[in-house]
Amino acid sequence: MKNIPYSNAIGSVMYLMVSTRPDIAYAVSCLSRYMSNAGLPHWEALKWLLRYLNGSIDTGIKFSRCNEGANLIGYVDSNYANDKDSRRSTTSYVFTLCGACVSWKSQLQNIVALSTTEAEYIATTEAFKEAIWLKGNIFWALVIWL
Repeated sequence: MKNIPYSNAIGSVMYLMVSTRPDIAYAVSCLSRYMSNAGLPHWEALKWLLRYLNGSIDTGIKFSRCNEGANLIGYVDSNYANDKDSRRSTTSYVFTLCGACVSWKSQLQNIVALSTTEAEYIATTEAFKEAIWLKGNIFWALVIWL
């Protein structure tokens, strides 16, 4: 695995994820956990992700003008205790404005949730913090621009 450019490839797909591809956020989140000690299964999963990206090259974010009211819409979910090593849950959310993604995240939670309800509550709290920030800082600028 020393001759395989795993970290470089992860950096490249992270750039794509942050720029225009929210659909790969969960996969990149999972694969990036093994950057310091990647094995052959991780490299195979990364190659699968690269093949997916190659096959969906026309997919991305399209921004367009809103004819109706610009509504900020958010979706949030958690995956209870899905990390087999730490038993931490994953928080994922996405926010759209006029049908286009403006913010997204998929990350392990900082603490171990003791129930699915607690994991969902933590995820919802993170999403609400992002919604408040979006509404207060960039929502109005995006509405004027669109």
